[in-house]
Amino acid sequence: QVQLVESGGGLVQAGGSLRLSCAASGRTFSSYRLGWFRQAPGKEREFVAAIKWNAGITYYADSVKGRFTISRDNAKNTVYLQMNSLKPEDTAVYYCAASPEYYSGSYSSTGSYVYWGQGTQVTVSS
Repeated sequence: QVQLVESGGGLVQAGGSLRLSCAASGRTFSSYRLGWFRQAPGKEREFVAAIKWNAGITYYADSVKGRFTISRDNAKNTVYLQMNSLKPEDTAVYYCAASPEYYSGSYSSTGSYVYWGQGTQVTVSS
């Protein structure tokens, strides 16, 4: 059974940085895509970034491009989201998600992901 466990959230001032981790277990993720999504209070869950595990190809939402970086560590089966120049509007619960690459749907759609973590809170103060 696939398990995704996020960590690294917290409170940070605007302009600061945080690194989120998503520890993946339960199978080999070489043919998977891993994504980060976020959900602010009263808003829908939205795409942040994704990575194709094997090829290392990355995708970003326009709102975080140039500030966030997604990466993976094959040895640790972990995906990271390095978040720099954080803004108050980045405040949300951040979720890690995974699905096989052959799974239908866009990498940026929540419906394209099968497995989800429990989320980690990120709060950016102004």
